[in-house]
Amino acid sequence: MLRRPVESAQYVSIRYTERLAEAGIEPSVGSVGDSYDNALAESVIGLFKTEVIRRRRPWRGLEGVEFATLEWVDWFNNRRLLEPIGNIPPVEAEARYYAAQEATPLAP
Repeated sequence: MLRRPVESAQYVSIRYTERLAEAGIEPSVGSVGDSYDNALAESVIGLFKTEVIRRRRPWRGLEGVEFATLEWVDWFNNRRLLEPIGNIPPVEAEARYYAAQEATPLAP
């Protein structure tokens, strides 16, 4: 007997979407079972593991991992220069965006 390989995943995805609708929550997905946020999260987690977890091992305890995580997240958001946005940190690009929104008058 042949079974479709994604059958159970499709059921979970459909049930998840239904449950969000029941709760009145907007899903953060493109279509049923197609989560764009998940791909981004997996990429960032992969970067973190490569740049911090594997590079700084061996870890002596959980506290060291926690502090390294805080340091990396601070760097990632506040000091990392990102070429596609003009070699500025993401936090600066966000501040510029919101400043531009405030400066743009709304149509009457």
